[in-house]
Amino acid sequence: MDYDYIIVGAGAAGLSLAYHLGQSDLADKTILIIDPNHIRQNDRTWCFWEVGDGPFEAVVSRRWEHLWLYDKHWSARMEIAPYRYKLIQGIDFYRFVDQWLAQRPNITRLQGSVDRLVELPNGVAALVGGKQYTARYAFNSVYRPVPTPPGYHTWLQHFKGWVIKTPQPVFDAEAATFMDFRIPQTGDVRFGYVLPFDTYTALVEYTIFSPQLVSQTEYEIGLQRYIAEQLGIDRYEITHVEYGVIPMSDVPLPLRPSPHVLNIGTAGGMSKPSTGYTFQRIQRQTRQIVASLTKEGHPFYRQQLFNRHALMDSILLNVLDAGRTPGHRFFANLFRHNPIQRVLRFLDEETTIAEDIALMSTVEMMPFAIAAMAVFWGRMSSLGRREWEMG
Repeated sequence: MDYDYIIVGAGAAGLSLAYHLGQSDLADKTILIIDPNHIRQNDRTWCFWEVGDGPFEAVVSRRWEHLWLYDKHWSARMEIAPYRYKLIQGIDFYRFVDQWLAQRPNITRLQGSVDRLVELPNGVAALVGGKQYTARYAFNSVYRPVPTPPGYHTWLQHFKGWVIKTPQPVFDAEAATFMDFRIPQTGDVRFGYVLPFDTYTALVEYTIFSPQLVSQTEYEIGLQRYIAEQLGIDRYEITHVEYGVIPMSDVPLPLRPSPHVLNIGTAGGMSKPSTGYTFQRIQRQTRQIVASLTKEGHPFYRQQLFNRHALMDSILLNVLDAGRTPGHRFFANLFRHNPIQRVLRFLDEETTIAEDIALMSTVEMMPFAIAAMAVFWGRMSSLGRREWEMG
């Protein structure tokens, strides 16, 4: 084999895996990282919450100990200790890992696109521009959407953000705005999201959860109205623009598409279906991969046979998709009637069954009960259809 491991894609998932491997007992393994892009740009911002320091603490550019939540008739500035809400700029992450990789002679970078991953008797081959590169295992982070079968749901989290600078101090620099539902709702879920860098500067995003994208003009009008009407800002300079689309889908993605290939990141189902948060789920998956390689000699870590949090994601998506209750009402009730630490644990899939029951008792039960039945019967129908087609 040419390499021990091949990593396809040099985004958050691919670079995180390479970095974690280099911090483990597998640091001497030979790795090939294949990615079509060489020039780095500040193309995204990752935010997440955690207790204590994480593996990429050196490139966390901002931390908040308080979060703002807004609905039309309610608002709260909540302390989230022991958590801190953290921000990493994409360009800082790329540079940090790129500089670290440059010091590792056993890690090779290749600019190109993988045409195919081909199984070999004892490994896998990546075909790139007519050339073949072989390894014991390959890790693929290139996401390809799959059809949505009956009983499943696919929505999108999509957003446009402006970094704005104001002539006067207007932002609460010690608190990020997590969700601001004072934005007009149009049958989907829309909210403002504000990450203040200081009292003069902030990233302001107009975020939508919906099945379809909207025009760039609609985001821009939404941002203009939100900044003027809710933030009360009439003079500002736009210094940076962000745009992103994250899948919110409960369709099972193939974690192990072939015997020597593992899908990672969004391609491996690491974008949380109900929120789109991905970065910390990538770190969790990466730790599981490294632990499995170290202890078992292969990367195929054990998965839960039944994941109740994944089921709850499906139920929430069904509620949203069928319009059983307004999405903003669900999220607002969740934060309004529960300690925020419990909600963050829930979104991180770290709550106990008792905590889940306590959380769900604070939202409208009937829409979720109907959605649970719809998910169950939809899955049974889908399973029966597959068995009929196979038979």
